[in-house]
Amino acid sequence: MLPSLPTLTVLVPLLSLAGLFYSASVDENFPQGCTSSNSLCFYSLLLPVTIPVYVFFHLWTWMGIKLFRHN
Repeated sequence: MLPSLPTLTVLVPLLSLAGLFYSASVDENFPQGCTSSNSLCFYSLLLPVTIPVYVFFHLWTWMGIKLFRHN
């Protein structure tokens, strides 16, 4: 069963922040290592940016379908 939206809204940023702090404390080349796609830091920075973009384009698609049906 999937967690509810309010739970995910809190859980995803907290997990990303934990991954970022873990990368900052463990990785030797922290700021430069965030550009590598096999780094945890890369994904902990990518995840909070990806979710709002996905929601925006999902709503944009839904609005386009609604406008197309009603015109």
